[in-house]
Amino acid sequence: MKQPVIEYPPLDYEAARQRMVDAQIRHAQVNDPRIIAAMRRVPRELAVPESMREFAYADQSLPLPDGRVLTEPRVAARMLQVAAPQEGERVLLVAAGTGYLVTLASAMQEGLRIDALESDAALAAIGRSLCQTFAPEVTWHAGPLSAGVPGNAPYDLILIDGAVRTIPPALVAQCAPDGRIVAPIWPVDGVPSVCIVQPTADGTATRAIFDANVPLLPELAPAPAFSFDAYA
Repeated sequence: MKQPVIEYPPLDYEAARQRMVDAQIRHAQVNDPRIIAAMRRVPRELAVPESMREFAYADQSLPLPDGRVLTEPRVAARMLQVAAPQEGERVLLVAAGTGYLVTLASAMQEGLRIDALESDAALAAIGRSLCQTFAPEVTWHAGPLSAGVPGNAPYDLILIDGAVRTIPPALVAQCAPDGRIVAPIWPVDGVPSVCIVQPTADGTATRAIFDANVPLLPELAPAPAFSFDAYA
């Protein structure tokens, strides 16, 4: 006998978004009301490939093509809280990916001048579409992540949406003297932590704020060191 086809109701993304904020974000030491309001409005399901939308509000990072990920919601929220963007600031978001973090930044604070940098055209297409509706003032740029957008520097705030071993020198150079870079930094033989990096007369000063299991950005990961031992 032919089995009946079970049809499930479509997922209520609006309800899932509110549950995410109430169950994940508000219990993750996120107390900036601008972030809470932005995360209630911005549709994270539009920042993931269509085949994965049912997992959009899961309490985890989501895999994207070519080794990239959509950062876990609570980490994204806490990064924005650490960054604390203010009206009138010029902001660069490196590895903007599918646009979720840059859209949240725009939604949480009016009057930002935001550049989004992404090297992967497929990810950027999703991000541009999201921003077109929810953050039309964001300007997207295509190019190597390590190069930044020198023509629009200096930036008051640079956000990197993915872990790095060290901050690329070009990005440090594009940070205003009194600006800050917020990024997950994953040192060799260490644990990844979201850090604030600020220019100094001698280079940079780095302060770790909270641990965050964020994967390394493949494009900014250092090449494996050559070793004669490998050929022994």
